[in-house]
Amino acid sequence: RRRLLVGAGAAGLALGTGLGRARVSFAAQPGGGTLVVLFLRGGMDGLSALVPVGDPHLAAARPDIAVPASAALPLDRTWGLHPALSSLHQLWRDGRCAAVPAVSTPDISRSHFQAQDCLERGGSATGATSGWLNRALESAGPGTPLQALTVGKSTVRSLVGERPTTSLRALDALSLRIGDEARRGRAVEALRALHEGVDHPLAADARTAVDAMGAAQLAAAVAPEPGADYPDDDLGTQLRDVARLVKADVGLRVACIDVGGWDTHVGQGTVDGGTMADRLGMLDRALDAFVADLGPAGDAVTVVVMTEFGRRVEQNASRGTDHGHGATVLLVGGGLAGGRVHGTWHGLAPEVLDDGDVPGWNDYRDVLAEVVTMRLGVPAGSLGDVFPGHRPQPLGVTA
Repeated sequence: RRRLLVGAGAAGLALGTGLGRARVSFAAQPGGGTLVVLFLRGGMDGLSALVPVGDPHLAAARPDIAVPASAALPLDRTWGLHPALSSLHQLWRDGRCAAVPAVSTPDISRSHFQAQDCLERGGSATGATSGWLNRALESAGPGTPLQALTVGKSTVRSLVGERPTTSLRALDALSLRIGDEARRGRAVEALRALHEGVDHPLAADARTAVDAMGAAQLAAAVAPEPGADYPDDDLGTQLRDVARLVKADVGLRVACIDVGGWDTHVGQGTVDGGTMADRLGMLDRALDAFVADLGPAGDAVTVVVMTEFGRRVEQNASRGTDHGHGATVLLVGGGLAGGRVHGTWHGLAPEVLDDGDVPGWNDYRDVLAEVVTMRLGVPAGSLGDVFPGHRPQPLGVTA
């Protein structure tokens, strides 16, 4: 269930009275650090982001929109990155970026809603009703009021469940709009006293809100590091807020951000410009600033970039790509077996495709299971609770 939605339209600074008894440092929690999940809504074309440069079938299937091997940023003899991902290419060389192609949900669906729902629940279409991240937090143990955060309008599906989570549009919006600082301080104390010891769900939410506002005040005082040049767009602002919370050490374990605009049916573009180049460039700039901003703290942060499905191998008549199956997952940050493409890949020959789609050779739950074990400290014996009915098979994405 959704327990707390705060800061939808407020602005200003919050007061941190009482934060001390809610705060938990990363070092005190199993696993340690923060998992950031960027969900690219619409179905990112993984064959444009992570390019199988050694496969002649790609150019034949996409005469107008394929990323040529000569333009791709080289990773190895089989793979390259779209030229718009130059910062990720450098992170790859530094061992702080990895990828998994041909990733899928267990149920094949070309419906955005059905594929997203299946993936975010962490099971099949008839599986658990709560979200996989909420269940992972349950297995990881207790945390702070800002342990789990959706940076956006409403709680993402993967965080829905019994564990209380927070949703806010912007960090600076988590506040009370009541007079000056002294008056806000008195109001915070009054709210705390009013709800202290009261056994009621609304009282619990109020206490959580007060502690969350205190955590937000600490984070709001943290400025980006020199060289962290965030783009002036939604994703840049959202990742900047996540970095502030990480550096403030207020117990953030999970942060989720939705990034729209990846449904490229028409005019997908080329390496020289167009929708795909623009979207990937936006993603690259924001992640580059995020990593630079975190500095050494980034060793305890892992970003998973995922999407509901990939696109079909063959371009359509509108020089775009239609809904497909196997997708690409990108991973950025610390704790990774970086500089490598992980998982199974059998190429793009027509006889290995699934009705013109990249098959789901790699189960997305195998990728996520490794990350939540490493980053959230979920015990191996609890992975069956996080991903019901599935026994994860490690792909080696974590170090």
